Amino acid sequence: MASTVSFTPPLALASLSGEADADWARAGAEYAGAAFLGGIAIDADSRAAARELVARDRTEFLPDDPLAFVARELESLAGMPIQPAVNVRSATVDPVVDAACVCRDRDAYLEINAHCRQAELRDVGCGETLLRDGERLADYVERAAETGATVGVKVRAEVPGVDLPELARRLETAGAAFVHVDAMDTESIIAAIADATDLFVIANNGVRDDETVREYVDYGADAVSVGRPSDTPVVLERVRDAVERRLGCETGR
Repeated sequence: MASTVSFTPPLALASLSGEADADWARAGAEYAGAAFLGGIAIDADSRAAARELVARDRTEFLPDDPLAFVARELESLAGMPIQPAVNVRSATVDPVVDAACVCRDRDAYLEINAHCRQAELRDVGCGETLLRDGERLADYVERAAETGATVGVKVRAEVPGVDLPELARRLETAGAAFVHVDAMDTESIIAAIADATDLFVIANNGVRDDETVREYVDYGADAVSVGRPSDTPVVLERVRDAVERRLGCETGR
């Protein structure tokens, strides 16, 4: 069944650890149709890994109660003209289900993080590690989707031994509605995933201008996302204009 995910314009703000909060989403709402808050570590192991990252000067979200934090951030975006979403990291499934319920009740998408490649996160079994454990990742998706939440996965290309189109098919069967793909230097992976599934495909990595948007759209992306310059209005305006041209959307802005 085709995905029902959509947002206008089809430009998303991709999560930035320790920076992508509700204020960041509000600042980008003039340009983007969706904002992925996070990534947020939501279980004991991922939070321990996040604390190790902070110890080496990386910015991370570490509220005392991560799910209450997610709920407050989403509630503060109520009424904003942007689709909220939350990127979560977890080494265990039950907190993912709890996060799905928080998102479902606030009309937000849940994005399971199978993307972060920091050693601390991989060592506890979350982030990129989940790409090599398709059974566990599919279980995360299935359990989260059973709550009625709109669920997707952030993935990374160029991970040795990982067949992303095949994994995407498995995640779709488990109940995923979208996949958010960091293409790295293999932009054509977007076409392979789009051809293999009916998932809503968000293309990420190096999205800066009309040329990069055109390339991803030509490969079959339904939307694109901007990561590191997501707080730079001149870049967001340029990408929004390119998205409107290439995907034929009209924002009225």
